[in-house]
Amino acid sequence: MSSEESWKPYREHDTVLVINFGGQYTHLIARRIRELNVYSEIVHYFQLSKELLSEIKPKALILSGGPRSVYSENAPKIPMWLLDVGLPILGICYGHQLIASMLGGEVRRGKGEYGRVTIRIVKRDPLFREWGEQELVWMSHADYVAKLPPELEELAVSEDTGYIAAFRHRSKPIYGVQFHPEVVHTPRGKILLKNFVIDIAGCRPTWRIENLVDKLVEEVRRTVPDGDKVLCAVSGGIDSTVTALIVKKAVGNRLVTVFVNHGLLREGEVEEVLSNLRKVGIEPMYIDASQRFLSKLVGVEDPEEKRRIIGEEFVRIFEEIADRDPTIKWLAQGTTYPDVIESGAVPGADRIKSHHNVGGLPRFTRFRIVEPIRYLYKDEVRKLGLALGVPEEIVWRHPFPGPGLAVRIIGAITEEKLEIVRKASKIVEDELRKANIYKKVWQAFAVVGNDKWVGVKGDARAEGYIVIVRIVESEDGMTADWARVPYEVLDRIARRITSEIPQVTMVTYAVTTKPPATIEPC
Repeated sequence: MSSEESWKPYREHDTVLVINFGGQYTHLIARRIRELNVYSEIVHYFQLSKELLSEIKPKALILSGGPRSVYSENAPKIPMWLLDVGLPILGICYGHQLIASMLGGEVRRGKGEYGRVTIRIVKRDPLFREWGEQELVWMSHADYVAKLPPELEELAVSEDTGYIAAFRHRSKPIYGVQFHPEVVHTPRGKILLKNFVIDIAGCRPTWRIENLVDKLVEEVRRTVPDGDKVLCAVSGGIDSTVTALIVKKAVGNRLVTVFVNHGLLREGEVEEVLSNLRKVGIEPMYIDASQRFLSKLVGVEDPEEKRRIIGEEFVRIFEEIADRDPTIKWLAQGTTYPDVIESGAVPGADRIKSHHNVGGLPRFTRFRIVEPIRYLYKDEVRKLGLALGVPEEIVWRHPFPGPGLAVRIIGAITEEKLEIVRKASKIVEDELRKANIYKKVWQAFAVVGNDKWVGVKGDARAEGYIVIVRIVESEDGMTADWARVPYEVLDRIARRITSEIPQVTMVTYAVTTKPPATIEPC
């Protein structure tokens, strides 16, 4: 399915185009707009053209933040004509500075504002409807708009610095805010976005994930020619399950599902996955390829190399299946938007880690790819799953990486480390379920590396592994915070791991957000 074809089911709705200048919160802006039941789409600043606007027909534009200075060499820019097309525009952080600079204002390097800042509204405007005279916002910038051009008027200022915190064009629906309304640390930020998107831009809130099923099915049906079969690897997670169900509705018995056990699954996972898939009418071909994968991973320490090996081996297995049935020409994948971004598949995005759904696929594969949920976030996929009748135990199953426990073992994979991380992760999940916390967190697991800690077991010296417990809260996996789990739950987890797994003498709890850390260790 081509990129252009993939967008069609979405663009029937009023669209807000988010222009990406490389800001870490760009996807958060897009998500917040979708939460208002308005469809949003991200394009990079260098992709902008009159032809693109004519194709998408957006109702409004939002310019994201970014790491560059507007006055630096090769700074990201937008064409001047964009400010004259009559569309409502909201610039955020870098976008705020860029609009001011393009219209003749002055941007300078200041002392910077980071974190929570109080701003004061100096001129009432529909953008700030339901805002008080003073409000807390989240800032993250060093540059600031020092002087506005005549066309712009000041709407708000920072209390401490006096910097311009917001402006509007005197005759056009063009706005700029120095702060980030998309983050939860700006308490009334979502109200501001609603004011802009719905009240000022006039977007209709018609975007409903639940209504997308038939359109996605039709798009797959139109993409895959009659007679061609589609192979879909299923893991029991919500992404691959929803993908398989959409493709099954589109092509019927021309869907071939396969569940590959690569030897890196969690405890009891094979039985659980097969049982869950049967509940939704999917009976996959089961292949136990444990030894095949593990033998190729012996001595491999680099995490990206692990991902590459695993991704290639998956595709080799898929191609062996296709060799036995030449009508299998398509590979369906449960790729989601965060997968695409983190794998660097979008121009300008840094590759954080390869996802086997995206960056881990080898170039030699002969399959054509179909990815019906490629432009959806995890919470949207879950809503889609519920609309498809997927049971809650699948819908709310924590994300599990394609490479499995390989990315939760730091350094070389050994049978001992596999046993430790498998048992420890089971303990973590068991205790969260007992405490009714499992559904409240995004992901929870254990990690083991090479480091060891001297302990005492049975009154004797013992040297054992350190297990790191990672439990995070998130909305889409793009950003995450460590979960404030009650101490008594962490205590039970630590005591069980050290008592039930003899090789472990120390349990630690990871308390770093994403960013700077990723959720998975490698």
